[in-house]
Amino acid sequence: MTKQREITGRQVFFFVSGAFAIVIGVNLTLAYNAVKTFPGLEVKNSYVASQQYDEVRAAQEALGWTVEPTYADGVLELAVTDADGAPVEVLNLRGILGRATHTRQDMTPEFTFANGVYSTPVELDRGNWNFRMQATAPDGTPFQQRVVIHVRKQK
Repeated sequence: MTKQREITGRQVFFFVSGAFAIVIGVNLTLAYNAVKTFPGLEVKNSYVASQQYDEVRAAQEALGWTVEPTYADGVLELAVTDADGAPVEVLNLRGILGRATHTRQDMTPEFTFANGVYSTPVELDRGNWNFRMQATAPDGTPFQQRVVIHVRKQK
């Protein structure tokens, strides 16, 4: 029978210190990557924005608009319809198209309105995309919405 070596206090210290070093290293790496990829603030002053939130939301909901995105063959289409399902032609449509997790691929596409649909040619990789849409109704009501676009593998 072989004699087992005794565990010393020094060995326990190095084992516990190594385990803590690994945990701390992983946490620092994750925190660094989270901060590095944070796209930024949505508004400059959240308190000021909150003072008008209910009023702006009620006006936007009164429009009754629905936005349905479609992406195929390198063309992004947005169907904006009113409460009756009729196409809506807005005064202006703009926004930022990009990933939810970083700003490296952000772009500002130019949409054209034809046949009741807004469309723009754009190449999107597979995955989730957000279009942070801003539009103005014919009566001047502002409309904002984050439109989620799921791009699946192209055929």
